[in-house]
Amino acid sequence: MEPIASAAAAPAYARIALDRAGGRREDPTWVAARLAAPDAEFVPLWNGRCLLDARTGAPLRLRGAAAAATVAAAGQLVLLGTEGQPRDGERGDGERKDGDGSGGEEAEPRGVFAADLSDLGEQEALGLAGAAATADVRDLFARLTAPEAALLACARGLLHWHRRQRYCGVCGSATGSAHGGHVRVCGSADCGVQHFPRIEPAVIVLVQAPGDPARCLLARHRGAPENSFSLLAGFAEIGESLEGAVEREIFEEAGVPVVPLSYEGSQGWPFPSGLMVGFRARATSEVIRVDRRELLDARWFTKDELRDRLAAGHSLGPADSLGHRMLHDWLYG
Repeated sequence: MEPIASAAAAPAYARIALDRAGGRREDPTWVAARLAAPDAEFVPLWNGRCLLDARTGAPLRLRGAAAAATVAAAGQLVLLGTEGQPRDGERGDGERKDGDGSGGEEAEPRGVFAADLSDLGEQEALGLAGAAATADVRDLFARLTAPEAALLACARGLLHWHRRQRYCGVCGSATGSAHGGHVRVCGSADCGVQHFPRIEPAVIVLVQAPGDPARCLLARHRGAPENSFSLLAGFAEIGESLEGAVEREIFEEAGVPVVPLSYEGSQGWPFPSGLMVGFRARATSEVIRVDRRELLDARWFTKDELRDRLAAGHSLGPADSLGHRMLHDWLYG
């Protein structure tokens, strides 16, 4: 296969502007200090939905006294990472640095936490946080900066995992949060298994037809809006390489044999726990045999046909998806 393809911009949700603090979050004392620090910041969510500021309509990020009630009511707190430096010359442990900045220990960065209010009713959560409404991060995508979108998606994915990992899959005992919310540990002394957030890798493939003119394979999936076509995708199976998943998924769904050509990039997709891995592939046959259990239709499209679809008001898929970027790169590259 060819080297990694270059891209003008990272996929959506890819660039969280935090230090994930992987080397320090295993220390409960350090995490507790970040949590108790006066500059700690909290991102409240309710059932995976952002809470919106009543004045600006932006997702809330609470600090100081405004965060106290939210923190107290949160069913789960997760350290998303750290950013910046403490304000007003304060260290993360609440002590002040010397006036010239040279004395004492180096200032700690600010901890940023996700706070899950899902155990409350929606109106109770809104009132507690001083929010006006809730919204899904994907619905807000066009209004968010890339780091904001990545932060909120990460928070959504981690809190979703916590809500579904409250009991040990080995012995059934209750689990507890550890490592700043990035591990859950079985509470049974006879078990004690550590559970880590599950990631589900899936391939998404732009299949090019053999020969000229340049054409790509798009499909209408079951449940998709009428006349809506997109790239084919599917989950990798246990014991399967990503390249193997490319070949299997395209053949299973469309009956088209392919040879993987290049890796196009990846995208965290925490809705709830996906990792999308993009490939280009070349078909070795133009014959399509649609699996009607998976697809309603599949066709080869030329670039002119795709441009005509865009002119008619159709899209290349959701603007926050890796598939949208891959189609855009093929169409205009």
